[in-house]
Amino acid sequence: MSASKRFTSRCVSRVRRRPVNAALRKGFSAVSTVSVPAELPADPPEDPPVDPAVRHLPFRDPAVPLRERVDDLLGRLTLQERIAMLHQYGPAVPRLGIAPFRTGTEALHGVAWLGAATVFPQAVGLGATWDEELVHAVAAATGTELRAFHHHKAPAVGAGRISLQAWAPVVNLLRDPRWGRNEEGYAEDPLLSARLGHAYCRGLAGDDPERLRTAPILKHFLAYNNEDGRTTTSSGVRPRVLHEYDLAAFRYAVEQGSATGVMAAYNLVNGRPCHVSPLLESELRRWAGPAGHELFVVSDAEAPSNLVDDEHYFDDHAVAHAAALLAGIDSFTDHGEDPSVTVGRVTQAVERGLLTAADVDRAVRRQLAIRCRLGEFDPDGGPYAGTPWEVVGSAEHRALALRAATESIVLLRNAPGSAAGPLLPLDAAGRRIAVVGPLADTLFEDWYSGTMPYRVTVADGLGAAVAAAGGTTEVVEGVDRVTLRAGSTGGLLAVAGDEARLAAVAGVEQDDPAAQFDLFDWDLGVLTLRNVRTGRYAGLVDEDASLAADRVQPAGWDVHETFRLEPHGGEGEFALRAVHGGRYAVVDAATGAVSVTAENVSGAEKFTLGVVRDGIAQAVAAASRADAVVLVVGNDPHINGRETQDRAHTRLAPGHERLLREVVATRPETVLVVMSSYPYAVDWADEHAPAVVWTSHGGQETGAALAAVLLGAADPAGRLPQTWYRADDPLPGRLDYDIVKAGWTYQYHRPAPLYAFGHGLSYTRFTLSELALSERDVTQDGTFTATVTVANCGERYGTETVQLYVRAVAAATYEAPLLRLAGYRKVRLAPGESAELAFTLRAGEALAHWSVREGAFAVEPGGYEVLAGRSAADLPLGAPLAVTGPAPAPRRAVGRRLGAADFDDWAGAELVDATRSAGDAVAPAPGAEGVLLYRCLDLAGARAFTAEVSRTAAGEAAIEVAVAGEPVARLDVPSTGGRYRWTSRSVPLPALPGAVHDVRLTLRGELRLRAFTFEGPGTSGK
Repeated sequence: MSASKRFTSRCVSRVRRRPVNAALRKGFSAVSTVSVPAELPADPPEDPPVDPAVRHLPFRDPAVPLRERVDDLLGRLTLQERIAMLHQYGPAVPRLGIAPFRTGTEALHGVAWLGAATVFPQAVGLGATWDEELVHAVAAATGTELRAFHHHKAPAVGAGRISLQAWAPVVNLLRDPRWGRNEEGYAEDPLLSARLGHAYCRGLAGDDPERLRTAPILKHFLAYNNEDGRTTTSSGVRPRVLHEYDLAAFRYAVEQGSATGVMAAYNLVNGRPCHVSPLLESELRRWAGPAGHELFVVSDAEAPSNLVDDEHYFDDHAVAHAAALLAGIDSFTDHGEDPSVTVGRVTQAVERGLLTAADVDRAVRRQLAIRCRLGEFDPDGGPYAGTPWEVVGSAEHRALALRAATESIVLLRNAPGSAAGPLLPLDAAGRRIAVVGPLADTLFEDWYSGTMPYRVTVADGLGAAVAAAGGTTEVVEGVDRVTLRAGSTGGLLAVAGDEARLAAVAGVEQDDPAAQFDLFDWDLGVLTLRNVRTGRYAGLVDEDASLAADRVQPAGWDVHETFRLEPHGGEGEFALRAVHGGRYAVVDAATGAVSVTAENVSGAEKFTLGVVRDGIAQAVAAASRADAVVLVVGNDPHINGRETQDRAHTRLAPGHERLLREVVATRPETVLVVMSSYPYAVDWADEHAPAVVWTSHGGQETGAALAAVLLGAADPAGRLPQTWYRADDPLPGRLDYDIVKAGWTYQYHRPAPLYAFGHGLSYTRFTLSELALSERDVTQDGTFTATVTVANCGERYGTETVQLYVRAVAAATYEAPLLRLAGYRKVRLAPGESAELAFTLRAGEALAHWSVREGAFAVEPGGYEVLAGRSAADLPLGAPLAVTGPAPAPRRAVGRRLGAADFDDWAGAELVDATRSAGDAVAPAPGAEGVLLYRCLDLAGARAFTAEVSRTAAGEAAIEVAVAGEPVARLDVPSTGGRYRWTSRSVPLPALPGAVHDVRLTLRGELRLRAFTFEGPGTSGK
């Protein structure tokens, strides 16, 4: 969840709170909502006065080197004061003039949860821009607005409540388009995601290498790409995938020093919770060393408690907190604003000798360094303290929001309608445009959005632009308008009185707007009901389980505005069931009052559904009157695919699909606009709709941006940051994190996708030519430059993103990716203009793979190809490249300890933890035999096979050893009495023909294999 979750729906008319215990059961901290005044206080209270004797201490002197400032302050704090700082809400230290400190404010695509602020496109939309300069500008605007909130509104809500530590960006890779948090990441490719993440970090942090505008935190470390069961599922990540894919997304920003910290993820990796991962130290902090500043690592919300409560990885909270702190966690986001639980657990760990004061100091030092760099202890608040309030929602930021939304739009398809020539851009002069669909006249926020200061919907944006061109628009949502009549009272469900409460009483007629609801289909039977009279959505009221039609939109952590209509009784009779809580609506026969209290359908009210207006028929009628249709479908980010919930599939909601087909059949000149947080399988539209456009939920200027692109005022500049698969393309399992073997992403997915990674069309015509390499032969650590010329051969100004890929022609020792992005450049060219682009590449980066033989990145000598084009499926130019150097030697196996996880291929196995603190092992997957393949092992002189094994159960278990495909030995594995109790067992080998062979190990029964050695004469197996 990445934050202390709030229970306030930011766009509803009243506050709804969940009980603290219920919130904690959901796995997030129950914190009271920080509300801020709509206007600044006329005279904001000043910071508490600082004792003159304290004011001149070294830690308050900006001229003193950072390390000395931190040492000075750390030395003045008591151990209990230092322990208290380990919690997300660190208390004040009045005697030193130290204010309270909170880790974390959400700032993913604008300042979130603090009130109206500039809202930019979702992160996946920013990813579609492929534009580091633009992403940097968006982050700089976000960081500047966060500074304004901190300085001008924090005094009104409590010092330390609006943190300058920004919990953004998210660089988790978009491996599976069904991931509920797809909207939060940039791309499926590690290079693109890493560079955009670095750009966002730089924008948040500012340009001063020492002083910080805000302190960006990368989320979520590591291999976190599923929501269902996220606190207990383990992501199996073998070394190649770990280093080439998941770690690669984090590495660049950490090495460059733009990221000041990292948030650990909820999940486990290879059987070990991320919050006690040795990778925090062995990788992240090792990378950060040369940048000159240590990383400040924070926990995700309630994850420290999950180590015991959900994951059962430890039996004792003091032990778990000690393990997390020792692994590298510096701040515990747990139990909301109450630090007492965390402080008690850490204090107990110190008293029991599980932690030392030095362990506590190491974490606190990192926090204090960040606070110094943010200017907190400076007499004047640091270089960014003068940020004026007027930057929030400024004209400059509004213009930037429009630019970002415009450049994120991707034109997926543009074919002729009934007339010749592409349908887009639309000619609006004197024409009638129907703007149709459930998202045509609304903009949704997501969980990490700020509150939009205004909303330009598609209907708004097109209406203004078409009118300016001399045309007209007609807006139709295309949803059914219905009534619900209660069988117990005979009355219609309706708004009763002025309180927006719903009741089913007699006397209300079907034509009364108070009894009419617009029914929106969001797939999987989930719907929302918007009352026609109030214009608000029906939602569950926590206080008394009643229903009220007073919600602007579905929103909040626990969405109260979604329902199902389940068959109940005769034809046309239904029970109304709330998705939240799963209870059914009941009507009091005497009063008509509605309460959602029935535990099962047998006690539910029987409602008869009446259709006042057929939404599809209304849309078809509008389409028949129009010269062209813009049809807007997609998702609500709070429903059926969000944090804690993965999507079930990639198809459009049934209601959206039916609407699409009927409208296109009526008016072939239809533009399908998919406004969504993730890809959809729109196969039918790709065959039948002449134009298909995708935009993420693009923020406050979405409608103006779409109008500019659809009418041709702007060239569509977006390119897909992830593959759009076909509907009939079976996707790998959600928990199959091995992108190589599973075939995830453009790098390894073999069937042709619907729309490829990097795809996006333009209104003009670009050509690529003259791909040339500075070197045709390069050493394994050499550098070469690829140049390519791009020209605008059309008649319009346009934007192209030139993409450079590499591939191994015939890799001998590993399964190479089909393609790998090596560089990209976004250029804007006038008609007839051309540009020569140069990409300088290092072979050790662009061509390297993680070698399990060497335990490091390596470049295999041989043939490669460099390709240039417009997407992973459109690469018209190619140039050969030869890498020279020694071929990889066979993996020495005799007398050398080999990690079991360093296999070349596998089947039926899973990666598990060797100990709670470090190391990986391999076990058979439940109900399967684990098969591990190790290629090209030098077995010269091998006389025995020794394995490090553990086993919890009695009975039979064994490892079969096969060399060159032939079984040569069987090693029986005894029970060791525990998964972490390891023993070594050996079995003799027959004489082996030759020296270099592939070795296959088959694991049968309940066992774990940590490492193995082939023993030879005089070897010790070490």
